[in-house]
Amino acid sequence: MKAPFEQLATLDRLIHEPARLSLLTALSACDSADFLYLQGLTGLSKGNLSSHLSKLEEAGLVTVEKQFRAKTPHTLLRITDAGREAIERHWEQLEKLRGRARRWVPEEGSS
Repeated sequence: MKAPFEQLATLDRLIHEPARLSLLTALSACDSADFLYLQGLTGLSKGNLSSHLSKLEEAGLVTVEKQFRAKTPHTLLRITDAGREAIERHWEQLEKLRGRARRWVPEEGSS
């Protein structure tokens, strides 16, 4: 059986980056979430969270809606249909790779 590990390099790096993977996974579980909730959930700094969300927004995976509530900025985030499909596909790909890795047997003579 061919080693499955080289397939890890084919994962979408935009999604596979740990912070973005956690953001997309969290957003896929709800209708929407606000910036501060996601910051608390992920432990990211405001700047880091903003940077990752910008990349996901540019890729069309999330939408960012900025508004004011009683003169206080409020940012609401939603995963798009494309984002939902991408994160679902990514998790399926990881599960398949995990299964292949579990069944993989090293060739004789390899250390």
